[in-house]
Amino acid sequence: MIVPMLMAASTMLAPVAAEPVANPRPAYHFAPARNWMNDPNGLIHYDGEYHLFFQYNPHGDRWGHMSWGHAVSRDLTTWKELPVAIPETDVMAFSGNAVIDWNNTSGLGQNGRPPMIAIYTGFNPETKNQSQFLAYSNDRGRTFTVHGKVLDIGSTEFRDPKVFWHAATKRWVMAVVLAAENRVSFYTSTNLKDWAHASDFGPMGARGKNWECPDLFELPVEGGRPGEKRWVLSVNLGDSGVAGGSGGQYFVGDFDGARFTPVANWGEAPRWMDWGADFYAAVSWNDMPAKDPRRIWIGWANNWDYAQDIPADPARGLMSVPRTVRLVKAADGYRIAQAPVTELERWRTGHKTAQRIRLGEKPVALPVTGGAVELQVEMDVGAAEQASLVLTDAKGYRTVIGVTPAANEVFIDRSRSGPHFHDSFTGHHAAPVDLKSGKVNLRVLVDQSIIELYVNDGTATITDRFFRGGGDLKWSASAKGGAATIRKLDAWTLAKPKPR
Repeated sequence: MIVPMLMAASTMLAPVAAEPVANPRPAYHFAPARNWMNDPNGLIHYDGEYHLFFQYNPHGDRWGHMSWGHAVSRDLTTWKELPVAIPETDVMAFSGNAVIDWNNTSGLGQNGRPPMIAIYTGFNPETKNQSQFLAYSNDRGRTFTVHGKVLDIGSTEFRDPKVFWHAATKRWVMAVVLAAENRVSFYTSTNLKDWAHASDFGPMGARGKNWECPDLFELPVEGGRPGEKRWVLSVNLGDSGVAGGSGGQYFVGDFDGARFTPVANWGEAPRWMDWGADFYAAVSWNDMPAKDPRRIWIGWANNWDYAQDIPADPARGLMSVPRTVRLVKAADGYRIAQAPVTELERWRTGHKTAQRIRLGEKPVALPVTGGAVELQVEMDVGAAEQASLVLTDAKGYRTVIGVTPAANEVFIDRSRSGPHFHDSFTGHHAAPVDLKSGKVNLRVLVDQSIIELYVNDGTATITDRFFRGGGDLKWSASAKGGAATIRKLDAWTLAKPKPR
């Protein structure tokens, strides 16, 4: 959560030229019915429902009056928006998360049922103080009672708590940022009300004007030693992201319930969660069903550089699709891999497939149209200097997904994706990918005004918004400097499935 002073400065300096055309509402990405939305908050599964709380302004489509909006889903793809869960009072309700207090350590449960506990940052607009508050619900998150402040260190840059139960030490752990210091502080508690400082981590990796929205979770290591597990600490930055503006990085290491220690030789080079401009504040769900071993997170599909100037539809804000997060060990060390949740496959309709599509300078039309689609492409770049998938609207604006073998990169170029509205929006966002074999697999999700690109089983991702000039969207492919081949193409239109 960017503090209001920084938001105000960003707004004053924003070089807005023209309001872009409002795009159709997304089909399968969550957005509120109206108004401003930013960070996902309070991700929790309870009683068959996935809860998505989020930073929300109930009174307008720009940042302000921060409260917790609320939506629920039973399948992570179809969301029902509910009334505001935690409204602004004398403090704004900044980012945080939720837990189920299964053992009622807080004493706030009723009738033998565990309470849902929200831990969030309360921001006092008069004093600028940021401190951690607790609210609780005994009706499945429909209403919350504010218990009050539980952690205050007298800081104006102390926010975005992530809380979870650490089974090995039998206590609660909080990861929370000292934002301006680029540090994550860890606190522990036995009752969610009284917190003791345990350690700090950082600065390390990418630095910026602030760190925000941490998360910490353990994952098995694919390709590691038998039974190996490691902890992933993710941290977001309000600026200095890999694609400009805000972005997110992660660290891999060990956590003993009090202190996070990166693996040996982790180094200072940032490892980015996503190589695009529009994946921020990603946090993961707590209390997944016991039979479901997945770690799933979701991010805000926006960037603080231009967030207040993108078109409203009438909502201004969008989430990514929920993604599974895996941890793999390759020759170059540990890295995360991401994929859309498998539940999204139920949205597939109108399957089209093609093989051995030879690409040259002349664009080849691909057998898929519309604004809500999925493509899976197995490509051999051959002798091409660059191979591209191109998304074109009726006004001739183009968004390009490209592969450049000599540079070992896959990219999205949105420099001509639609009418200009902000100097920080245009750009070419590239992810490093080993292309020595000449082959690459691309999975592309498009939903009206967002592209999520998953490269080689999600070992690299690029998430970018685009705002077209108008009309329908069409796909084509081409290559320059030599021939390339799409060995196999699968494409679907994505549409809400009928109730089972």
